[in-house]
Amino acid sequence: MPRATNNVASRRRRKRLLKMAKGYWGRKKNVYKNAKEAVEKALQYAYRDRKARKREFRKLWIARINAAARLNGLSYSQFMYGLKKNQIEINRKVLADLAVRDPKAFAELAARVKEA
Repeated sequence: MPRATNNVASRRRRKRLLKMAKGYWGRKKNVYKNAKEAVEKALQYAYRDRKARKREFRKLWIARINAAARLNGLSYSQFMYGLKKNQIEINRKVLADLAVRDPKAFAELAARVKEA
């Protein structure tokens, strides 16, 4: 009896991978072996960079808070310590947004930190 290769499943698997490789340059988009390698690498980068994005945004927020705090006569660490001491719980994302979009509100926070 001849060997059954289950062509339907293997074709579907290859088609799915080639679909993921759409838009790649050269052979990476239409030669299965090259496409498979490129897609696997792309998925590795995507996984790694989902983690890195979180770190990058946190660094950006800290830089913005630091710049705004220094305009109000405080360092970043003094400002964050003062917030914690005054039991003001605002995350860095919101603080950075305040620093950029509403400097007056940020200045009020800085004034409350300086008082204590």
